[in-house]
Amino acid sequence: MPYELHYWPMIQGRGEFVRLALEQAGADYVDVARLPHEDGGGIDAMMDRLDAEPLRPPFAPPFLRDGDLVIGQTANILLYLGPRLGLVGASEADRIWTHQIQLTITDMVAEAHDTHHPVANGLFYEEQKPEALRRAHEFRENRMPKFLGWFERVLTRNPAGARHLVGDALSTADLSLFQLVDGLRYAFPNATARTLEATPRVVALVQNVGRLPRVAAYLASERRLAFSENGVFRRYAELDG
Repeated sequence: MPYELHYWPMIQGRGEFVRLALEQAGADYVDVARLPHEDGGGIDAMMDRLDAEPLRPPFAPPFLRDGDLVIGQTANILLYLGPRLGLVGASEADRIWTHQIQLTITDMVAEAHDTHHPVANGLFYEEQKPEALRRAHEFRENRMPKFLGWFERVLTRNPAGARHLVGDALSTADLSLFQLVDGLRYAFPNATARTLEATPRVVALVQNVGRLPRVAAYLASERRLAFSENGVFRRYAELDG
């Protein structure tokens, strides 16, 4: 039975971190909300499934269904999928460390999102633009270097070498760091380029992940949606400094 991924069909968003893992592993999965309505797909079908979970409902998409098990939250989904897709080390220490890195990536994604919605998600960007300008300045000048510098240190201190974040094999954390940097390059092309000058190991990892045959094929396919001003990473020139 294929995995069922439930996420908004028009954006990459937080669901893209899960898609990349599934694609790299060659997993059998269905992106439910992207299916035609007559095939049980669409946003209404996704929301019906979200509301129908009686005991342990996910808070919001993305969520993954594997048989009777429903898992919400991006980092939690990847914690579940990692050992099943061969994208995490075998030891408990490696699994916990990979999850810690994933949670840190989740934190940075949230901060990137809050540059364009610093006051409220229910307000348009134009309704909170002065606050967004201040938040984006802090993100560009302080938070982005701090986060990406930490990933650089993780790569530097990996006893198995700097090719991967954890051990000597590809993990969900590597794939997610690729997606994070790709999103930052879209939303903050100038600030990201400046910051990445100090993190050559991060740059090399992202390049290597993008060249993986399955990842490269996915990126070139119609399944890979483009970044847009409806997703987590949004490009507003004034926020790039």
